[in-house]
Amino acid sequence: MTQGKAVRESLSEYSELALPTDANGLGNVLGGKVMHLVDLAGAMAAIRHARRPVVTLSVDRLQFLHPVHIGELIVLRSSVNRVFQTSMEVGVKVTTENLLTGERTHTCSAYLTFVALDDNRKPTPIIPVIPETEEEKRRYREAGDRREYRLGMRKTRV
Repeated sequence: MTQGKAVRESLSEYSELALPTDANGLGNVLGGKVMHLVDLAGAMAAIRHARRPVVTLSVDRLQFLHPVHIGELIVLRSSVNRVFQTSMEVGVKVTTENLLTGERTHTCSAYLTFVALDDNRKPTPIIPVIPETEEEKRRYREAGDRREYRLGMRKTRV
């Protein structure tokens, strides 16, 4: 296994135009549609990092700060925050852009955990991620805290 891969090597961006078929009766994109796009964007960064198939293990809290309106561009940016043994945390930030004015709005963010799979669809080790910038190092540290919390919550479930 190599030393690791820099965060920048798996950064991903995905954009999609919000269309009427994606909306509810109020003209806002359905939350489930945005959640689907978050999962896709997260998987893109995870696969780029692991260069293996991945499956979604968990999605941390997702809170919508602003609605997505028909005609806006939905832009999702994702990056690997930290790698554990066979899993990794990926952060996804969703913004919208009004294409007529250029105004951008932070819509939501989420942390997803993905597991890399081998050829037999079993969890397989992932090369480490190397944070380089101060922000990447902060996200790396915070990903460890979130993992501890998730593991603790798993133990308290009945």
